[in-house]
Amino acid sequence: MLFTDIVGYSKLLINEQHELLQKLNKIVRSAETFRQADGTSKLIRIPTGDGMALVFSTEPDAPVECALEISKALRGQTELQARMGIHSGPVSGIKDVNDRSNIAGAGINLAQRVMDCGDAGDILLSKRVAEDLEQYRQWRPHLHDLGECEVKHGARIHLFNLYTDELGNP
Repeated sequence: MLFTDIVGYSKLLINEQHELLQKLNKIVRSAETFRQADGTSKLIRIPTGDGMALVFSTEPDAPVECALEISKALRGQTELQARMGIHSGPVSGIKDVNDRSNIAGAGINLAQRVMDCGDAGDILLSKRVAEDLEQYRQWRPHLHDLGECEVKHGARIHLFNLYTDELGNP
């Protein structure tokens, strides 16, 4: 799961909120990883007000690839600052108040907590995701252990920062 939101969203004027959210949506929808997963019905998209949750049921590194594509598209756009969190965990389908498909569960909750620990430009990963990615040569050099962070209800999660020479936030 990839959780993304706009940093400082609630401090913006309503017009600015709409403009930046539309811009973020356009960037995300144009990401190749997003389009591939969406085109094969392997993606659940959930709006969150100031961002979104994307649940991929494809390759384990699809959320990471998508996050890097978004990070690349955001480079140099000072007015749109986003942060991202990635986690892998259990979710189940539910119907929301509008009778639309949605998801719930510890997996989506923790993905949001991971993101909540980030700052503008960050791509944070849970330890579970980082341990999976460490098994691949291309990801290992880009994973940086941040240690634990306290989140909602006093829970502690172990985080990793993902960045390359050009993307992410060192």
